Amino acid sequence: MTVAHATHHHGRRAFVRHYLEMLAAMVAGMMAGPLLRSAAGLEPSAGAGAVLMAVDMSVAMVVWMRIRGHGWPASLEMAAVMVAPVAVLAPLHWLGLFGADVLLIAEHVVMLPLMWLAMLRRPAEYGRWSQDRPTS
Repeated sequence: MTVAHATHHHGRRAFVRHYLEMLAAMVAGMMAGPLLRSAAGLEPSAGAGAVLMAVDMSVAMVVWMRIRGHGWPASLEMAAVMVAPVAVLAPLHWLGLFGADVLLIAEHVVMLPLMWLAMLRRPAEYGRWSQDRPTS
């Protein structure tokens, strides 16, 4: 295997690894947020629950990205693609165009490819896992 091929293969593996780590962070955020709200005695409505879920997932993802050494621009960009679908869809739900179940499903269906696209914008950020990753 040539050095260029090995580097490209490693970059692709790191890219996929980051995506999977973001999915794990999303799940952690989806579990932790409601537990914390429940412990505080807060029970949001279904529409607000979708917004809070996007925030919970975003916070968990940003925390994990910062732990992994990613800079603020990439971390906040990833958070933005998590919140964008619900920012568009929640008002439509609140207008009665569809139910809370559709809101939650659509939110996740749109988030996943948006995360991938955000990562494609920064291949150097997500395609390697060394200490010399840019921190801007």
